[in-house]
Amino acid sequence: MLTQKDEKWRWKEPQQKAFDKLKQVFTIKPVLAAPDLDKELRVEADASNYTTGGVLSMKYSDDKWRPVAFISKSLSDTERNYEIHDKEMLVVVRCLEA
Repeated sequence: MLTQKDEKWRWKEPQQKAFDKLKQVFTIKPVLAAPDLDKELRVEADASNYTTGGVLSMKYSDDKWRPVAFISKSLSDTERNYEIHDKEMLVVVRCLEA
């Protein structure tokens, strides 16, 4: 492994294949859709003990939801002390403000 001490650097076919696969995944899926306010939109939000995150999605005519925007933000020391329902409400507010 390249992450181990004293390991010699190698870049051969398996490493190139893995890199090409990652590049494909990161550049093709998911593609953010341009928002269309005439279509149905939804916000999905979640919070943990350390961070909040959300995604705005839009429903297309094929009944599939496609992402329009993402948000992620760490909680401050004070916010980490919030009850879980307050953390969940905080992420909803952050999504609506973005």
